[in-house]
Amino acid sequence: MIADAAETLESAGVESARNDAELLAAHALGVSRGRLALLDRATSAQRDAFQALVARRRDREPLQYVLGTAAFRYLDLAVGPGAFVPRPETELLAGWGIDLARESPAPVVVDLCAGPGPIALSVAHEVPAATVWAVEKSPAALAWLRRNAADLAPRTHVVAGDVTDPALLADLRGRVDVLLSNPPYVPEGTPVPPEVARFDPATAVFGGPDGLAVVRPVIERAAELLRAGGGLAIEHDEEHAAALPELLRADGRFDRIEGHLDLTGRPRFTTGRRRASGAASRTGRNVDGVAWQTGSS
Repeated sequence: MIADAAETLESAGVESARNDAELLAAHALGVSRGRLALLDRATSAQRDAFQALVARRRDREPLQYVLGTAAFRYLDLAVGPGAFVPRPETELLAGWGIDLARESPAPVVVDLCAGPGPIALSVAHEVPAATVWAVEKSPAALAWLRRNAADLAPRTHVVAGDVTDPALLADLRGRVDVLLSNPPYVPEGTPVPPEVARFDPATAVFGGPDGLAVVRPVIERAAELLRAGGGLAIEHDEEHAAALPELLRADGRFDRIEGHLDLTGRPRFTTGRRRASGAASRTGRNVDGVAWQTGSS
């Protein structure tokens, strides 16, 4: 049953066909993936359920939508139509923010463009002393964010807001210790996989002609909200390896600007600190005039 499904998915262009077939089978049979080898057969109802799941994945619906959940660090987030599916590479950005937040006894953390909440809720889960604010504009994504916050981190403050609004989180100006963001950053017209093109919300993927239309106001809000020495991390397209640090330098309110590589060696996110007197630059592997650090989870 699984082998036939894997062949079907491979024919449809799914790269992780066998992996997906096993996860779908485990879901349909109500067991963990590791117990599949212990089962001899499935009931007709289970087979029908499995075939329905395979058909959805064959049509390139994201695996996470089909299963109804997406794993991110130590959390299982509910996802579905209207929710941008969290990617494993974003775990590195979340980990950077979590490490920085732990340096403060009662950190204030903001996640802009929070989507279904992977970054914000991971911080809330792993740094219990943190006060976390998750900001999202899309009504559909907000529904998933509120659901996940209620289930996983009820103390998280969920805010319906737009990063282009100068009044966003005005009460927090100068008080935020860590600001994290995975904004839409793919340049318009860039070819994307069918799962992204057909199912991920376009507003959560594409960031204008150059991919930086949302990044720019995120930087502006960060400069306003962060306290002196507070940390900023923004995920970006690998083609923005030079552009993103240059935007931070041009703003003039950030120092200690660093780029961070993902586990495949690609530029993945850039960090900086709200400028404070006497701040010193850190060093690392230099790419396009920016110190790039190899990421770790």
